[in-house]
Amino acid sequence: MSELPDELSTDEIIRSLATGRPTIWVRSNPTEAALPDLAEVMDSAAARFDRFAPWFAETFPETATIPAELESAFPEARGGMIESALVPAPATQQRLDGLFGSDLVGQLWLKRDDSLPVSGSIKARGGFHEVLEFAEAVAADRGLDAHDPATYSSPQFREIAANHRIVVGSTGNLGLSIGILSARLGFAASVHMSADARAWKKDRLRDHGVDVIEHAGDFVEAVEAGRASAEAAENTHFVDDEDSVSLFAGYSVAALRLRRQFDAAGVTIDEQNPLTVYLPCGIGGGPGGVTFGLRRVFGAAVRCVFVEPSQAPAMFLGVRTGRHSDICVQDIGLTGATAADGLAVARPSRFIGPTIGPLISGFAALPDEVIRAGVGVLHETEGIDVEPSATAGLTIPWRMGDAAAASPSGVHLVWLTGGAMVPDDERAAYVDEGRGLLERIGGAASAIFVD
Repeated sequence: MSELPDELSTDEIIRSLATGRPTIWVRSNPTEAALPDLAEVMDSAAARFDRFAPWFAETFPETATIPAELESAFPEARGGMIESALVPAPATQQRLDGLFGSDLVGQLWLKRDDSLPVSGSIKARGGFHEVLEFAEAVAADRGLDAHDPATYSSPQFREIAANHRIVVGSTGNLGLSIGILSARLGFAASVHMSADARAWKKDRLRDHGVDVIEHAGDFVEAVEAGRASAEAAENTHFVDDEDSVSLFAGYSVAALRLRRQFDAAGVTIDEQNPLTVYLPCGIGGGPGGVTFGLRRVFGAAVRCVFVEPSQAPAMFLGVRTGRHSDICVQDIGLTGATAADGLAVARPSRFIGPTIGPLISGFAALPDEVIRAGVGVLHETEGIDVEPSATAGLTIPWRMGDAAAASPSGVHLVWLTGGAMVPDDERAAYVDEGRGLLERIGGAASAIFVD
């Protein structure tokens, strides 16, 4: 561990983070924090997804019918819905009970955003929403009916869209979502990708006609390069993953759908039967939006825990120190490098920490081998194959130990964030690697702090 700045050296939680060891911080009363005034943007995003459903059903055949696992929760849906299944995971729960030598109190469930239609990750929620919002603005500006889904398949709109460009910086999954949808609407699209991005994600974007600009540096460098290129160009919209209310709004809609899914499954969520949600976290936009939505829907009955790699606990560090985007993990001697490429972020969002930070119930940082082992667990127990980033939260319910404030009886929901688009050979490699690490999934004991 490198020497910490003097003002941080007395904080035992920061000292633990700086060692790279498993570290958990449980906050005593985050449910008492007031919700920010963002309900209107959440409702607007939900309505926008509903408006575009017919266009998605026509444009992406895989969305034309509602999957059987969604029918009971959304009986009125007719296609074009960007949503994922909610599934119980008793076999995973039993396997992890054995690996940790302790029984989890409550039920383990999985939110399958790894299989979201079209782009196969949680980023479809936020990324799609911002592209759709921009498309409506462009249509309205040119006198087209922005609320008619047929507009976006018309030659008139596509001619207009071809003269507009959408730009984003990404480690991979957000770029996929932005690039695929932008290109299908007829926009030019540029994705600036960091060194952490997987080669197949770059190739997939190029296959869709998206310009991919590669950078040798990290996520922040890619974002800054994208921002600079957009500022210098006309008719160009920059998707700012560090500070976007539109992305946030799209992510938040998940909570409205989740409530209906739990109701359809006969699962009650209230203060006597609380919900604890474990969210992989990179820059913070996805889990931040989901957390706001969940708190708005379930109130004090929900607790959200953000989970990051031990070498890249950017949001954990930003919220704990109160410095948010003014501090990066290298400032405490960490590398920012991780096998969980979707979480490879050294500096957190400027927007999420100050806005949503008070609503977050806890933070956890785990070494890569634990995250990678989770891929093996899900493959063996549920037949679910995901990318490593998606499994970050899988072991946290067991690692909480006696920290009952964040690990109560009730429902434990692990949010699986990506994996459906991973090529078969890479998926097989993730699984083989994860299965080889199963017996090490408990790893070093977590340092748990409650305040």
